[in-house]
Amino acid sequence: MAFLFDFFPLILFFGAFKFYGIYVATAVAIAASVVQIGVQLLQKKKVSFTHWMTAVIILVFGGLTLILQDDVFIKWKPSIVNWAFAIALLGTQFIGKKTGIEYVMGSQISVPQNIWRHMNLSWAIFFIALGLLNVYVAFYYRIELDEVTRTDFWVNFKVFGLMGLTFAFVITQMLMISKHITMKETENTAEKNP
Repeated sequence: MAFLFDFFPLILFFGAFKFYGIYVATAVAIAASVVQIGVQLLQKKKVSFTHWMTAVIILVFGGLTLILQDDVFIKWKPSIVNWAFAIALLGTQFIGKKTGIEYVMGSQISVPQNIWRHMNLSWAIFFIALGLLNVYVAFYYRIELDEVTRTDFWVNFKVFGLMGLTFAFVITQMLMISKHITMKETENTAEKNP
């Protein structure tokens, strides 16, 4: 259920786009992001950095899209989000004791510090590449097509392409580090039952 909650704005954006177009979809995504943060605050849950950052970026870029009636801004949003993640990860690569990936996953798994650093750098590079790929698809892919067709292709790529690439990258990362992983739960159980 938490998985669906994380993708709630994206799912609603896609559905609204298919029925009503990019501007209504943008308004729906903005509203869904605000609701997502609001629900977490009402439930007194900690709102993740990811949700805050994504909400702020959708408010700014989605707002510009609606005010100026120009979908260029919403098309930049995935790249800006991915590049912001990359900058955050690269910052933790050089500052602090833990990398960003270790902060996110460190409570579930344990790997040597050099593996955390390698994973962190890999994710940063991946986010940079996703941002560049989004720019290519949004603004340069099949420019001979009409704008409506290109926007439709971009929305499908944003929803299915970027998500599919991310899932594939997660699986690849897990396979690469699997021999180094120690599950945290296993360690706690072993301590209790010598």
